[in-house]
Amino acid sequence: MVHQALRLLRQAAPFALALSASPLFAQAGSSATAGSAPIAPKPAAPEADAVPETIALHAQFTFVGQAHPAFRARSDGPNSLRSGGDARETTDLTVYAGVRPWKGAELWINPEIDQGFGLANTLGAAGFPSGEAYKVGKRAPYFRLQRFFLRQTIALGGPSEPIAGDLNQLGGARASNRVVLTLGKISVGDVFDTNSYAHDPRADFLNWTVIEAGAFDYAADAWGYTTGGTAELYRGRFAVRAGLLNLSTVPNSDRIDTGFRQYELVGEIEERHTLGGQPGKLKLTGFANHGRMARLAEATALAATTGLPADPAPVRRFATRAGVSVNLEQALGTDLGVFARGGFADGRYEAFEFTDVDRSVSAGLSVAGRRWHRADDHVGVALVVNAASRARQRYLAAGGLGILVGDGSLLHPASEDIAELYYDIALARAAHLTADVQAIDHPAYNRDRGPVAVFGLRLHGQI
Repeated sequence: MVHQALRLLRQAAPFALALSASPLFAQAGSSATAGSAPIAPKPAAPEADAVPETIALHAQFTFVGQAHPAFRARSDGPNSLRSGGDARETTDLTVYAGVRPWKGAELWINPEIDQGFGLANTLGAAGFPSGEAYKVGKRAPYFRLQRFFLRQTIALGGPSEPIAGDLNQLGGARASNRVVLTLGKISVGDVFDTNSYAHDPRADFLNWTVIEAGAFDYAADAWGYTTGGTAELYRGRFAVRAGLLNLSTVPNSDRIDTGFRQYELVGEIEERHTLGGQPGKLKLTGFANHGRMARLAEATALAATTGLPADPAPVRRFATRAGVSVNLEQALGTDLGVFARGGFADGRYEAFEFTDVDRSVSAGLSVAGRRWHRADDHVGVALVVNAASRARQRYLAAGGLGILVGDGSLLHPASEDIAELYYDIALARAAHLTADVQAIDHPAYNRDRGPVAVFGLRLHGQI
């Protein structure tokens, strides 16, 4: 239950800052097969220079180490967190190179070097505790071209807005009423389901189902990226977005399909407002994934006849899995903001890309450190409840494995309840150190496992 997670969080918080001294971080793991949440550019600063940049070069470095002690568990399965305790780390270095080839256009490329593993090889909880942990892990550093896209902005009039130069964003100015077209290799989270307080595992929360709507099964390869195009229309206080993206070749794959044989349609409506003189946004996002996927009841029925664990592969056929989510962010002052997300997806089918969630609700707040004379520090706290459909519970009980979860059996299903607390310390203008602690009760929807306390330390630098 959530109150159990909160109690564990309160007990664990004093030890989070001591994580860096733990010898557990010397451990390493083997190859992972599970995902990472996407990274979206930071919002533009209001004091941005209106003179348009024509070329830009930025870089970021992020290290995340996480560990958890032993916890109560009936047994461990193929996709379980390790009940005896575990510790892992991830490291990435990204370059953001951009150029303006003509008026209103931006061409960006993001080469990246990755290394490391998530806890249990990024398995064991539907709300996985690190958005920096990819579904593919390696001991040695390796190269990836994560993004390569063209963005075209078409002005439709209205007041001019200054834009600060940032990651994947050239500085200058833009019309408040505009059309934005993006084509190439991107993350769906660059455009959809963004949130100023909970969306970037390199700067705010780490848990997958805090930084994204848990039920948003967005198109992505094992690193969180896909190919396709999006279109956005901004008019007054509203924005409308739509996208057509390629799905993976098979669910939870490291390869993206081509030619839109298997695809995602995604749409979003955004409303911007002020409440008590403070800005806020409300977004409604919907998706439909069309591809070869298993109906979970059929996989479970086949297992009953063969006596083998439930396997989705033999019963995959073309179908559509859809879902919808709502996303709220609201400033309550210059140093305080709240956020909330809620959503559901069709629980009759296996999840295709993101994680094994059919219903999810999250909420939290972010506080800047101005009141204790640390204006660039931030504190965040969030609560999440993830749930699986009856069909998914039966599939897991029959030994089925999902994208992230699958303990080999599920005798006593329950919601997966998560609490997260972080403190981000500004070491310098371009360097931050974050202590993070999470409490996960009933990981992988299993009442016979947990609660689990996960301690994290993040070092992030950006220029």
